[in-house]
Amino acid sequence: MDERSMYRLAEVFLEAWNTQDVDRTAACYTEDAIYVDPNTRGAVKGSEAFRRYLAKLFAAWQMHWSLREAFLFAGGNGCGVLWHASIRRTGDGREVEFDGMDLVMVRDDLIERNEVYFDRAALLPLLEASGP
Repeated sequence: MDERSMYRLAEVFLEAWNTQDVDRTAACYTEDAIYVDPNTRGAVKGSEAFRRYLAKLFAAWQMHWSLREAFLFAGGNGCGVLWHASIRRTGDGREVEFDGMDLVMVRDDLIERNEVYFDRAALLPLLEASGP
């Protein structure tokens, strides 16, 4: 993967996540992909488990991801993707914004490993009980 391809992959997979369409998002990943984020309590392994995770996630949260920067790894088999997120719970008007990054490893132009890093404390205002 060269730098141009890496940027295109970063744009495509963030665009897919922004649609909150399980099939479109899963299509960016290999069948044996490994996905980890601060909320998964371990790795989500394989396409079926990933699809189940996405269905629950997309039902509970409205999210938008914006690409900030991407950095190709030596050897071209992955990249670090810096992003900005706007997130709210489904049915709740409150929104939080924060920055984070993804570690993305690639095989055959698809993501085979995706590790997401952000501070979960940013979500606290949305997890607290609603006031009067």
